[in-house]
Parts: sequence; C-alpha cells; structure tokens
Amino acid sequence: MKKQVVAMLLAGGQGSRLYVLTGKVAKPAIPFGGKYRIIDFPLSNCVNSGIDTVGVLTQYQPLELNSYIGSGQPWDLDQSDGGVHILPPYVAQGDQGTWYKGTANAIYQNIGFIDLYEPEYVVILSGDHIYKMDYANMVNRHKESGAACTISVMEVPWAEAPRFGIMNVDEEDNIVEFEEKPKEPKSNLASMGIYCFSWKALREYLIEDEADKTSQNDFGKNIIPKMLSDGKKMVAYRFSGYWKDVGTLDSLWDANMDMLAGNNGLDVFDTEWPIYARAPRKAPAYLGEQAVVSHSVVTQGSIIEGSVENSVVAHSVTVGEGASVRYSVVMPNVVIGPGAVVEYAILGEGAHVGAHAKVGAPPETAEDPEKWGIAVIGPFCEIAAEETVAPNQMLDRDHKEVARK
Repeated sequence: MKKQVVAMLLAGGQGSRLYVLTGKVAKPAIPFGGKYRIIDFPLSNCVNSGIDTVGVLTQYQPLELNSYIGSGQPWDLDQSDGGVHILPPYVAQGDQGTWYKGTANAIYQNIGFIDLYEPEYVVILSGDHIYKMDYANMVNRHKESGAACTISVMEVPWAEAPRFGIMNVDEEDNIVEFEEKPKEPKSNLASMGIYCFSWKALREYLIEDEADKTSQNDFGKNIIPKMLSDGKKMVAYRFSGYWKDVGTLDSLWDANMDMLAGNNGLDVFDTEWPIYARAPRKAPAYLGEQAVVSHSVVTQGSIIEGSVENSVVAHSVTVGEGASVRYSVVMPNVVIGPGAVVEYAILGEGAHVGAHAKVGAPPETAEDPEKWGIAVIGPFCEIAAEETVAPNQMLDRDHKEVARK
C-alpha cells in the first residue's frame, strides 16, 4: 500500500471563537456557502491535487463530522487502497491514552497509520480554512528544493502580520527565521498552517519532541523552530489565491459574502476545481409568487415566500411571506416567519425566527460604529414573534445572551 504522499487533516479543534455555533459540533463541520461544510474544502483540494490517502484527525464533538465524512464517497475517497480514514485519539495497549495535546502530538499518535503507507512525503492540513489550492504544486516545490519541510505562506497586510506566524526568507525563499506573532515583524509572509514534510525526517522529530516533557507538542511552537535551529533545509511555498481562516464569527460571515462576490478567487462554480460535498436529498428550491431573490445563493429544499438579498441560504430553509433577509448567512433547517426582518446576521441550524421579529441591522444605523456587529442566533434558538435581536447580540440555543470576548 505504498503511497508517495499521505495527507493528515487536523479537524479536532473546538472552534471556541465561533461561540454558539460550535457548542455541539466541531468547527470543520460548520455549514458554509449554502451546500458545503468547511471541511469540504481541504478534502476537495486533496482529491483535486491527486492525493487519495487522507487521515482526518477528530477530537472535539466528532459525531456529526464523522457521520458527514462517512466512507468518503462524495469526495471519491471510498477506496480500499488508501481513501479517507477517521483518526480519533485512542488508548494503546498498556497506556492510559490522552487527548491530542497539540498538532504535533496528534500526528505522533498516528505514526502507525502513516507508516502503513510508507510515504515519502506527508502533507499536514487544517480542517477549518476556506480556500482552493493544488497541493501537488507545493509537493513539487518540496521535492525540487530537497527540503525537509516546506511551509505554505502568503503575503498579508503589514498591519495584520503580528497576528500570524511569520516566515523570514532569503532571496531563494529558504526560511531563515520563524517568528510566532511578532510585535514588529520583519516580513509579511504569514504561515498558512499548511506543511509538507519528508516523512523520514518528520518521524524522527515527532519522536524526539514527544520525549521532551517540556514541549507543547506543536508544529509552530516546537517542531518547526527545532528543525530550523538544527539547520534543516526549510523553504517557503508562496500561495497567492483566496484563503481565509474562518475561526471567528466575522471571518465566517465575510467568507460567505466573498463567495457571493465571485471575483475574489473563491469560485465554487469552477468546474476545473470542483468543491465536493455530501448533499442532502431534498426537493428543489421553491420561490413563491411574491418571492424576490437577488445576488444570493438559495439551496435545495428551501421555500422562499419573502425576499432574499445578498445572502447565503442553506437547504431546507423557510422564508415566510413578507419576510426580508439581507446580507445574512442562514444555515440549514431555519424557519423565518412572515414579516420578519433579518439583516447582517448568522442564523444557526434549526433556528426559528418568529413572525415580525427583527434580527440585526445595517452598520449605518449604529449610533456607535465600534459597538456594531453581526447578530448571531445559535442553533435551535427560538426568537419570539415581534422580538428584536440587536446588532452584535448573540443568543445560544436556550435564548441566553452570550458575550463576545
């Protein structure tokens, strides 16, 4: 079962900055773009890049994510030789077993899985980024350079550079220094958290790192700095396409709006690089006699009797007569009652907005722009008829207000 490349997809994060949306579901399983879930993007990238062996490392609230991935059939990863494999933490014989302690420890605990395929290269991916990327190009860069590690980087605005791990490179894009969230960055080449390693070298470093009881068992904090200090050749692979870490409510809303824009690199209609998904079997979307839909995505199984503008509507959503949805992200199985107004909001799965209720408002209506924000309704939360949910307000499934930190 020897494979040249094995991908390991880290999908166990809690996603705490998504607050009420990840209370019962892992961040990679969050709905996105009407018909997708976040994890569809790295999985589709693997298939489109010719990588047919993928380990998905799950941990936090894995039930829905595991069920969604299933055998891997929607991504053509239901293969006997390779395919997709769910890899939760486990108890080895004679051990007590632990949760994955860090990104490097997660890979360390699955050395046996990787060894089954005897790969030359291992690609490490995150399960919570929205982007389209040909990993084969990064692997080829890795091969040609003779590096032990290749890190995908992209230029970010200098003002945002202190939020990222920054790679400082020479004239040939060899990495000479790594700075974790520097206050005064020397470059604006930010790590995307996407790595290609020569497996033989990485395997040794994982074992060494695990033996160090002071280590945080993290790629960015431990493995990469140690390889650099040891003089291992490490190179940067520059990526210039669309990429967004949707780890916050604002970035999740932004990415959905970006998909509607259609001119920023996130083209889900591109037949040359399709994004595959496990689509539910639903009836076609229905637009009623009074329905008005503009610049929006409306997914199958939805019934629209009101108006939808600049919004992303997932499957099985009902928008009642006279209701208005603007600049919002509406997740599956949401009901918006007659006459309700939803603006600049995210509605979690199964939420119910009562008749003539009002959720969110445009930024220009705010007296203090600093206090304006996207309104967020948690999954299965019920908003009463004529109730108002203010901009920047967030309610959980029990209708309790949740403060943003």
